[in-house]
Amino acid sequence: MKQTILITGASRGIGKEIALRFASESTHLILTCEKNTELLQSVARSCIEKGAACDCFTGSLSDYPTVSDGLFGMIREKKLIPDIVINNAGISYVGLLQLMTPQEWHTVIDANLSSVFYCCREAIPFMLQAGQGKIINISSVWGVHGASCEAAYSASKGGVNAFTKALAKELAPSNIQVNAIAFGVIDTEMNHHLDDQERSQLADEIPAGRFAAPEEAADFVVRIALAGPYLTGQVIGFDGGF
Repeated sequence: MKQTILITGASRGIGKEIALRFASESTHLILTCEKNTELLQSVARSCIEKGAACDCFTGSLSDYPTVSDGLFGMIREKKLIPDIVINNAGISYVGLLQLMTPQEWHTVIDANLSSVFYCCREAIPFMLQAGQGKIINISSVWGVHGASCEAAYSASKGGVNAFTKALAKELAPSNIQVNAIAFGVIDTEMNHHLDDQERSQLADEIPAGRFAAPEEAADFVVRIALAGPYLTGQVIGFDGGF
């Protein structure tokens, strides 16, 4: 039987590379994006070429009915049971806190934190039924240390870290592992707002001296997914020593 893996935010960046890494004849991938269906379907075609079965879903995971009735409605209709859930979808916001509107705050928190809750809430009953499961939440080094001009993003990822640790304790007796990966600076579109000087200055702050490639990040996610059941409740840094 194929292993079913749900990857949110899979149309580009880390999510895309995670999908490509997992794609094989032994996997059934469920890939999501918020808006860019065409780009997501392109990723799906690449995964299918590698032998994977693949389903796509487009919609905002910040909205609970979209997750419960839309995404997981599709999963129930296809009689799939997610073995691994990778909560990767998220957005950034760069700017002074006093210039941030309440709506912008809620948008970041809902996209980065509430969506994790929604997907976990819907996936857990499937995993309990199966007697096993793995949840990997994609977090950030800024959720550990905080970043100037990224207070909302830092708060949302800090919430993901605490959520991960608490949920892992709740689900460990049921043989469901929950971990988070706190990525450092990954060379994706999320960081393309930086100019050359800013990129250079940021790289100088990283002991490894460079940004990580999305492919490196995806490889690490796969390794955590393959880890044994005793690894749970961890926020694992992948940040070049930052």
